[in-house]
Amino acid sequence: MYFKKILVAIALIGLVIAGIFANYIYRVMLVDNTAFNNDQAYIYIPTNANYMEVREQLKPLLKDIEKFDALAKQKKYTSNIKAGRYLIKKGMNNNDIINSIRSKNLPITLAFNNQPDLISLAGRVSMQIEPDSLKLYQVMTNEEFLANNSFTMANALSMYIPNSYEFFWNTSALDFRDRMLKEYKRFWNDSRKAKAKAIGLTENEVMTLASIVHEESKQAVEQPRIAGVYLNRLRIGMPLQADPTLKFAAYQLPQYQGTVIKRVLNVHKDIDSPYNTYKYTGLPPGLIAMPDITAIDAVLNPESHKYLYFAADAKRLGYHKFAKTLSQHNANAREYHRYLSSQGINR
Repeated sequence: MYFKKILVAIALIGLVIAGIFANYIYRVMLVDNTAFNNDQAYIYIPTNANYMEVREQLKPLLKDIEKFDALAKQKKYTSNIKAGRYLIKKGMNNNDIINSIRSKNLPITLAFNNQPDLISLAGRVSMQIEPDSLKLYQVMTNEEFLANNSFTMANALSMYIPNSYEFFWNTSALDFRDRMLKEYKRFWNDSRKAKAKAIGLTENEVMTLASIVHEESKQAVEQPRIAGVYLNRLRIGMPLQADPTLKFAAYQLPQYQGTVIKRVLNVHKDIDSPYNTYKYTGLPPGLIAMPDITAIDAVLNPESHKYLYFAADAKRLGYHKFAKTLSQHNANAREYHRYLSSQGINR
């Protein structure tokens, strides 16, 4: 009888201990431990981060960081940190959170367009993935990489086709650059290559001309007509006389940096630069800005016509008037210049 009482007592003690342990496990693993009001929150774990860095990001998001610590240690997460972007949903328990941040790295949608140069592009990209702008710029301008892939500093911007792309947040600068090269090669499919050959331009030359077309007009509907004008001029050896290239040349000079040129003047036409397409025939050495895909395809699919000139339309701002003769062009240009003067735009 006495022995049975001992067994019963031991069993009861075991049940109590099991209950305590079960309650602890329940509170540590299965109870909601989120402290934020939104439906979800993200944490961004840097490359080579340690547990304390992760903990600092989690602390304001959790009700009880100590209970999370206990489970993280038990599940060996503290010594197995993975970089990336991770989702924590409202109502998650510690077990769910650990499972999410150890193995569910979520991609981001990285987008860029209308960047004037590689420095600006690097800055734009660095706002969306882990590498800083300096590291991105360094790999973008690596001389060996550019030479191996038929680029120069003047046309290196060609490689970055403006669009939206899916990346992991912790993508390295090198991996970003190499992915962009693959996207560039994918963009230049057999159809686009054939069209470039048909108009007598290389891929880099198409991108250079597209950058001029894009700076001339953001109206996709008239970009093929503008491209046709420039191609007509190239065919007959006429200078492109593109105002955006003059502005680009001017902005390289100290006296124009930090200014906005609203009106191209004769003084700008005297600037000695390979980007001065009033002074030098043919295409400039490289891009003057990043062209949209619409402008690239406008160059590859130009409108066939006999126009050699165009001027901004004073009555339809953002659009242009086209002319086949110099006399008609001069009349169109005078009309626009009168409009600029009426608005007090003299430089």
